[in-house]
Amino acid sequence: MVGNSLWRVACPNPFVHANWLLLAIALPALTVRADVCNPSLLVGTYAFQLSGMTTISATPKPTASLGVITLDGNGGITGTASATFAGFLLGNPVTGGYAANWDCSIAWQLQDDAGAFQHFRGTYSPDGNRVQFKQADPGGAHQGIMVKTPGACSPATLAKKYHYTISGNTTPMKPGDLPHSVSRQGTLDTVKGGSFQVASDCSVLFQLSLPSLALEGAPPLPMNMRGFLVNDGREILAFQTDPGAMVAARLTALR
Repeated sequence: MVGNSLWRVACPNPFVHANWLLLAIALPALTVRADVCNPSLLVGTYAFQLSGMTTISATPKPTASLGVITLDGNGGITGTASATFAGFLLGNPVTGGYAANWDCSIAWQLQDDAGAFQHFRGTYSPDGNRVQFKQADPGGAHQGIMVKTPGACSPATLAKKYHYTISGNTTPMKPGDLPHSVSRQGTLDTVKGGSFQVASDCSVLFQLSLPSLALEGAPPLPMNMRGFLVNDGREILAFQTDPGAMVAARLTALR
């Protein structure tokens, strides 16, 4: 009787008490989920890089893509995209549409000036500045990253030093060429080397000359790279533009 009396005083209605416990547990979860990703933050100009193997043409082949697109905040996309495929560099203006969700997922499609569509899906960061994605079409490449570019760039946007990672493959484009894979990392000083040329739209041209990538007995050849400054210049997304190369590069600033 004493136990029952205490229960009635402490909790006149046990069902109400249980409901409040459920709300106490559920409401924080709902609040956190609503605050995790806001689709309205996913707006502005982004540079993207996509690399890996593709089987879209039936036979597995390496590919690397680079481009810049603008999300207008209302589901529309405009921009340009370039891809290295089978050793050739192809580029097109693109338009399209996107849909972003509160659970941090995003999906979009791009149409080039020839009328072909490509589809992508991924996950964006809570601040709306970064997207990890893959091509959703069957056989599409899966290693994709997209990062917001600064409003404008100049040589001053470059960091003094970057850590770089380079990976991909080359295919023969002329007699005597041999295919080989590329996988290297190191440090690059933009003040002492690299021949960086920065445009106001945050695109950047530079060269890398890495003896370790040359074939045995052959002199090192410069790798001509094109990229975009992102994350306020703290990163560069790039790829090699030389014929026969399907090579992607990522540079991260060193403090």
